[in-house]
Amino acid sequence: MSIALEIFIQQAIIGLTIGSYLALIALGYTMVYGIIGLINFAHGDIFAFGFFASLTIFGFFAPSQPFGAVGLLVLLPLVLLLTMLLAGGLNTAIYRIAYRPLRHAPRLAPLITAVGVSFALEALFAVWQGPSQINYPRYFPDVNILSDWLGLDTFIILSTKDLFLFAVTIPLMIGLTVFVERTRLGKAMRACAQDREAAALVGINVDKVITTTFFIGGALAGAAGLVWGLYINSGRFLMGFEAGLLAFTAAVVGGIGNIRGAVLGAFIIGMLKAMSDLYISGEWTRIVIFGALILLLVFKPSGILGASEAPEKL
Repeated sequence: MSIALEIFIQQAIIGLTIGSYLALIALGYTMVYGIIGLINFAHGDIFAFGFFASLTIFGFFAPSQPFGAVGLLVLLPLVLLLTMLLAGGLNTAIYRIAYRPLRHAPRLAPLITAVGVSFALEALFAVWQGPSQINYPRYFPDVNILSDWLGLDTFIILSTKDLFLFAVTIPLMIGLTVFVERTRLGKAMRACAQDREAAALVGINVDKVITTTFFIGGALAGAAGLVWGLYINSGRFLMGFEAGLLAFTAAVVGGIGNIRGAVLGAFIIGMLKAMSDLYISGEWTRIVIFGALILLLVFKPSGILGASEAPEKL
């Protein structure tokens, strides 16, 4: 295998990892927009909250040094569950306090409120963990599977961290899809996405559906924050802004309001970012991503999988 091909494969792996965590964040954007038509600009900060909350929980169990493999296998699922519950609870509280009273207000009011909530959360994170770069301890082992375990002589790095990221994000995405398509509550969510008033007339508790949507979206974003912390091992209080912006872009590219579209858009953005960083320049990556977004919206305003007649369809 040529070196150029190996480098391309390496960037493809990086693109998939970026797309995986962006997809978890993008799903929250697309679910909330699909049901109530709100662009929750504070959603990226729920991702940052997952980062800080999981760091705090890990620190409670291992304040000075990482734990062993057995301890990690036992503790990691617990920390993931607690982080998702806390992030989902925070997102639900934001909805009940800041968004629900404005459901019948002009569209500009909840939009500005979402921006205000985002700034408030970022300020809270700066007070909580400080304004400087935060180091996330290397709790998860980083081993190159291809060279260290399989003994292959290659430039490609496929690490245990990559597998961990895929092992967390992909089942969560599949689980959400199955939940929305197969469960009673998932069907209620789709009904509310199509027509909230008609759903209420047939006995669906619309407020319960919306609350559940915010909880699930927040839980997924919290999981993404934990995964990011264990994978990158660093972050800062403003990290939710860029991640949220990219995830929102992914949701728009795929067709905001469409779950499969959000996942597809996330992997497209991830691949664009990885390939642009290598073959063009990291300085041009944002120009490439948002330039591609503009071109797509010019020719297909509803996104790749979005429905032109009803872009809010879940």
